[in-house]
Order: sequence, then structure tokens, then C-alpha cells
Amino acid sequence: MKYLSKVASLKLNAQKCVGCGMCLEVCPHNVLRMEGRKAVIADLDGCMECGACMTNCAFGAITVNKGVGCAAAIINSILYGGEPSCDCSGGKNGDSCC
Repeated sequence: MKYLSKVASLKLNAQKCVGCGMCLEVCPHNVLRMEGRKAVIADLDGCMECGACMTNCAFGAITVNKGVGCAAAIINSILYGGEPSCDCSGGKNGDSCC
């Protein structure tokens, strides 16, 4: 699922990133990838702004205005019909990301 182009609030500070890869593990849309020994934003438009990456980054390398992607899913469901889905109904451990 893609959201509006180039509007996600996700930011990554490469100087703070230690390359642990936790952000890649928790991101439900594979927005981040490893390049060398650092995480990089690979697909900004795929970010639903759930905040999982920021919450799980022990080094403060990631910031995101969490929750706005799910809000967009709700607004889209109102506008276009159907059930809202930000695709965070459960991760690997059954946890919700939002």
C-alpha cells in the first residue's frame, strides 16, 4: 500500500544509527533496508507512520509523527467505503503496531 508521495514524516539520523537492524524487523511495510552497516529509508511512500521503528530504536536514530498513517486509512475508508486498514492488524508476535 502506498500513501501520498513524499509526505511521510519518517526521518532517519544516520549518525545515530548503529546498524542493529531492529527497525527492519518491526517495520510492517519494509520501508527500511540496510546499506553497508546502517539503516536507510528505502521506500518513504510505503511508510504508514505507525511508529514501530521509532519506538524500537534504542539509539534515537528514527523519528516519525506516529499514528497519522492509520488516521489516513480511516479517512480513506470513510471516503471510499470498506473497512479501514493500515495493515497493522498483527505482526510476527500478533502485536498491533498502532
